[in-house]
Amino acid sequence: MPNLLELPSWDEQGRLRVVVETPRGSAFKVRYDAATQTFEYQRKLRDLHYPHDWGFIPGTLAEDGDPLDALVLHDEATWPGIVVASEPVALLRIRDRKAGAEQELQNDRVIAVPFAEKSGRVLTLEKRRELEAFFQAAAAPSKHVQLLGWGDADEARAAVRRAALR
Repeated sequence: MPNLLELPSWDEQGRLRVVVETPRGSAFKVRYDAATQTFEYQRKLRDLHYPHDWGFIPGTLAEDGDPLDALVLHDEATWPGIVVASEPVALLRIRDRKAGAEQELQNDRVIAVPFAEKSGRVLTLEKRRELEAFFQAAAAPSKHVQLLGWGDADEARAAVRRAALR
């Protein structure tokens, strides 16, 4: 199996690739370990479940040293290792600081939809607030999260391009 971190961020048809680590509905966080090419249990979420598939954009490196984070909005759960051809719809700008760390780092989240479902999907104000609350609650108590606002699809694409250059 290829190292999923090394896949190109965009496929040949110009669709954003998102590798699912933690499927929708999961009550614990899963993390891809490139060294062993396995998906590993990371930690339990306290009284939370992932509202949508969570993962990363391969071929990128965010400021925090991990691939750029992504959440794929759709109504079904997949499983770890699935690559979803997606369309970015928004960017949630976040700064966070891990417990014990001295500085905050930019740790944005790309919000995407499966490419096949892109028409008609709108990120409503209600959905934005739901996602903001989830990301804050999911980080506690191991991280302090500061929400900096939302960017549109163009800003999400620009964030992917910047992270791919690192």
